[in-house]
Amino acid sequence: MASILDEYEDSLSRSAVLQPGCPSVGIPHSGYVNAQLEKEVPIFTKQRIDFTPSERITSLVVSCNQLCMSLGKDTLLRIDLGKANEPNHVELGRKDDAKVHKMFLDHTGSHLLIALSSTEVLYVNRNGQKVRPLARWKGQLVESVGWNKALGTESGTGPILVGTAQGQIFEAELSASEGGLFGPAPDLYFRPLYVLNEEGGPAPVCSLEAERGPDGRGFVIATTRQRLFQFIGRAAEGAEAQGFAGLFAAYADHPPPFREFPSSLGYSELAFYTPKLRSAPRAFAWMMGDGVLYGALDCGRPDSLLSEERVWEYPEGVGPGASPPLAIVLTQFHFLLLLADRVEAVCTLTGQVVLRDHFLEKFGPLKHMVKDSSTGHLWAYTERAVFRYHVQREARDVWRTYLDMNRFDLAKEYCRERPDCLDTVLAREADFCFRQRRYLESARCYALTQSYFEEIALKFLEARQEEALAEFLQRKLAGLKPAERTQATLLTTWLTELYLSRLGALQGDPEALNLYRETRERFRSFLSSPRHKEWLFASRASIHELLASHGDTEHMVYFAVIMQDYERVVAYHCQHEAYEEALAVLSRHRDPQLFYKFSPILIRHIPRQLVDAWIELGSRLDARQLIPALVNYSQGGEAQQVSQAIRYMEFCVNVLGETEQAIHNYLLSLYARGQPASLLAYLEQAGASPHRVHYDLKYALRLCAEHGHHRACVHVYKVLELYEEAVDLALQVDVDLAKQCADLPEDDEELRKKLWLKIARHVVQEEEDVQTAMACLASCPLLKIEDVLPFFPDFVTIDHFKEAICSSLKAYNHHIQELQREMEEATASAQRIRRDLQELRGRYGTVEPQDKCATCDFPLLNRPFYLFLCGHMFHADCLLQAVRPGLPAYKQARLEELQRKLGAAPAPTKGSARTKEAEGGAATAGPSREQLKADLDELVAAECVYCGELMIRSIDRPFIDPQRYEEENLSWL
Repeated sequence: MASILDEYEDSLSRSAVLQPGCPSVGIPHSGYVNAQLEKEVPIFTKQRIDFTPSERITSLVVSCNQLCMSLGKDTLLRIDLGKANEPNHVELGRKDDAKVHKMFLDHTGSHLLIALSSTEVLYVNRNGQKVRPLARWKGQLVESVGWNKALGTESGTGPILVGTAQGQIFEAELSASEGGLFGPAPDLYFRPLYVLNEEGGPAPVCSLEAERGPDGRGFVIATTRQRLFQFIGRAAEGAEAQGFAGLFAAYADHPPPFREFPSSLGYSELAFYTPKLRSAPRAFAWMMGDGVLYGALDCGRPDSLLSEERVWEYPEGVGPGASPPLAIVLTQFHFLLLLADRVEAVCTLTGQVVLRDHFLEKFGPLKHMVKDSSTGHLWAYTERAVFRYHVQREARDVWRTYLDMNRFDLAKEYCRERPDCLDTVLAREADFCFRQRRYLESARCYALTQSYFEEIALKFLEARQEEALAEFLQRKLAGLKPAERTQATLLTTWLTELYLSRLGALQGDPEALNLYRETRERFRSFLSSPRHKEWLFASRASIHELLASHGDTEHMVYFAVIMQDYERVVAYHCQHEAYEEALAVLSRHRDPQLFYKFSPILIRHIPRQLVDAWIELGSRLDARQLIPALVNYSQGGEAQQVSQAIRYMEFCVNVLGETEQAIHNYLLSLYARGQPASLLAYLEQAGASPHRVHYDLKYALRLCAEHGHHRACVHVYKVLELYEEAVDLALQVDVDLAKQCADLPEDDEELRKKLWLKIARHVVQEEEDVQTAMACLASCPLLKIEDVLPFFPDFVTIDHFKEAICSSLKAYNHHIQELQREMEEATASAQRIRRDLQELRGRYGTVEPQDKCATCDFPLLNRPFYLFLCGHMFHADCLLQAVRPGLPAYKQARLEELQRKLGAAPAPTKGSARTKEAEGGAATAGPSREQLKADLDELVAAECVYCGELMIRSIDRPFIDPQRYEEENLSWL
């Protein structure tokens, strides 16, 4: 095991290229090098808004990128932060001395409520300029508003909650529609729901938050100066199902649960944190007299929403009677307290102050601080200035805080995109689990880190935790890259060694039977894991050696099956004489190469089952590759051995239609040795054409001759068309067989006669059977009595041939009569031909002056012409042009030669006849002009070009010459 570890270390040190995440000398155990390339940006960045108010700022609210501030006592400034250069001023139109007490802006930035110190409330909609008083609200000093985030829209607020300084909670609803002078008021209704009390009686409702949980339950959290109340429940069924009346009605008889603290600031403030993509808030912070109560909100809890509660106590100099906090806002991991001269940010995880941001005195004391939940920006203001805080990457170092708290899951969640930090967390978690003796969990974490492999492995070895070490190795193996083959081979080999050692130690111990089975299942899961298949396949030779060294044949076979190393499995079964199991493996996986390799062994022990498997695979097997196995098996010559070989060969020939000569030749040899009766049937089925049989004819002839199968030899002779040899051999077997052979050469009468003479000589001379000889004479019409007579001995009397001689004489007489009749018919035919010739010499045709050439349509008599019996007339040159394309090449050459000679021949002399000398001289020089014209007429005018064979032969010629097709086609465009 130590040697394997050393080899793994060597393989790591031999890596040519150092990749991120790979352990190497000179790199810390985390495997990462941290370099700060630029200054870290603070989480909270303050920015003063370039704005100088015309009057002092009395109140400011921000929501959904809409900022509203009151200036003095009668001016409202509205700014769409997306269009900051287009501010909107609205005059409140107040003539009295009433001041703005508080302002409230809903989550959509559409509905603004302005509470005045005169117990009046004004309503302004984002899309309007009109300030509308809420008559129903008159007489109530509004301290807080709980907006309806589920039902509130730009056109209406839906049911909302209103908290007053007298401790009352009202339900109201506002509408943005303006119906004119006599239209409906914006406050649709305003009705009381509940009164909050402290020990001294009703107390001001300092904060109100209304939310709806994921399960549909509604909850309301309301705060007074010292108490935090929780109202939880479902809305009642009916017309008011969307309101809050049903929720508060459940607490009519008993007070809701609350948290109370003794000290008081005279006010309190509640802040929620809601992620952008979630509908329910996740955390809360309540600023009150004793400090800040903060924690998580769990909407699934039935009794209380607050969980993980903690109280951050004010430091010295902060709190009631000193420098009280004025406002609080909550972010994901911090709450920010606003004091008169500074802002302090406290981490909700550790309770430590992480920021103290002091403001210059020239801006005056700070008044309030609000948060825009849609953008995450924080806004603080004095009477003369406005400031904005940007929150950037607030969660950057949260992982480290969770790590110090041993909350590893949360630490990993907040550094998932930072591999170096994640590695640190995993290493710390692994060390923690190791100290807690949770070795398996420790191994899983170590496998994900970039810690030195050898250190971790030795750590588990020293603790004698082989199971955890195996888990660590498996995880490491799964994380290797395809190029890391050496490491993968070492890891797989080491894991196999660990499992085999463990199984060997547990085997045979009855008390550890269950543990043995569990370990065996884990080992098999490791061997069959798809994630490790590539590495196991690459290391299969080493693993097989390990399995063999431990003598674990069961897992050797199991691993071979998984690696699809069926050759090893079959060989194992054959070595242990489990031939049927070996055949079952072959049949299940249907690998032809394995069948070729192991068939010589299996056919000796289970021939019938093996042949059945061959037949089942059919054409997937090449029968030629199986012939050696069959030859070795059938050499014994036993009937059962030969019959199995014949059965498979017949399947190949008759079912698969094999045409390979080797297969047919081997089947012939099997028939010749074991089933002679089937030999002749096979040969006859193969046919008598030498080009269609698939066996070697010469081999078949030699094979049949060696085994004395004469009838089969006769058939092969017939296929080879060696009819004389076939008749000679057939005469040794059966005269009728010889007669069949003698009739085969149908186109060669001389050979047939010769073969029949052989049969006749054999019958006369060998069998001395005159009657049979006469029967042969009757069977073959080519034989005459005179051909057979020389074969008979001299002492044979003529009585035996009387009938045959008479038949022969009658045949000669009939033949003579036939010849005489044919001669008479020939003479009559010659006379008719002479008479027709005489009639043709006297035939003529009439040509009229208006007759025209059938080809060129010009007058016929203008040039030499031809007149045919069918009535067609052609100029001589027109006929020549029409006939020439249809003539064969040799006739075209002859036509050109005749034209050339005719042009060179002298013209005939006018007015005088040639003398005999001239005629003799012309005959000596060559054919005469008349002879040339006659030859030309015979070639050109033998038949009408329109009515003769020339027109019939030209029926498949196109109307347009292919060479002129494109030209003709373009002429029509």
